Amino acid sequence: MKYKRVLLKLSGEALMGNQQYGIDPQRLNDYAEEIAAAHKAGAQIAIVIGGGNIFRGLQGASKGMDRIQGDYMGMLATVINSMAIQSALQSKGVKTALLSGLYIDRIAESMSSSKAIKLLEEGNVVVIGGGTGNPFFTTDTGSTLRAVEVKADIILKGTRVDGIYTADPEKDPTATKYETITYDEAYSKNLKIMDLTAFTMCKENNMPMLVFDMNTKGNLIKVLNGEKIGTLVTK
Repeated sequence: MKYKRVLLKLSGEALMGNQQYGIDPQRLNDYAEEIAAAHKAGAQIAIVIGGGNIFRGLQGASKGMDRIQGDYMGMLATVINSMAIQSALQSKGVKTALLSGLYIDRIAESMSSSKAIKLLEEGNVVVIGGGTGNPFFTTDTGSTLRAVEVKADIILKGTRVDGIYTADPEKDPTATKYETITYDEAYSKNLKIMDLTAFTMCKENNMPMLVFDMNTKGNLIKVLNGEKIGTLVTK
C-alpha cells in the first residue's frame, strides 16, 4: 500500500446523491463500503466532510445573515454529516471514532492531534467534524489542518470528477486533465480546487493532495495502492 495514513476529504454536496438537499442513504452506504474496504486492507483513515448539503455559512452571509453565526451553523452541518458517516461505518462493523473542532461533549470528543493519532493507531477510522472550530475558515482549510495534525501521508480529495481539469469538464467538453500539478500552478491558473488558505497550508507543510473520483466503486483502494488515478498536487 503506497499511502498508509490518509486524510479523506469529502464534500457535503457529495452526500446528496441525486437529491437536492440532505443525505442520500444510498450514496452514504456506497461511501461507507468504500471506506470500510480500504480500512480492512490496512489503511489508517481520517475523514473530514463538508456541510454544504445542509448549510453553507457564506450562502447565509450573502442573504444578510451574520457571517460568524452562519459559519457556526455550517460547522454544525459538518457534525451532522460526520455522525451519518460514523453510523454508516459502524453498521458495517468498522470501529469509528468521532472527534470535533467544536465542543459537543455528548456527541464527540474534542479534537486533538495526539488523540486522533492514538485512535488511528488503535484501528479506528477517525471522523473529524466541526471544521476548525472557528469562523472564517472553510472545510478545505479544516481538512488541511487535520491532515497535518494527524501526520497523514496525503490528502485524498474525493469528488465526482476524476481529477483536475483546465476548465470545468461538466461545462467545457474541451477541458483536459492534469496528471500532476503544483500548488503554485493551480493557484496561478485559478483552478478552484481549494481556497488560498488551504493551498498555503498544504504548500508550507509539504502536504500532497490527490483529487479523484470517489463515486466510482473501487477507486479509493486503487488510489491507496498507488494506481494512476486522479490528479496529484504537490509542492
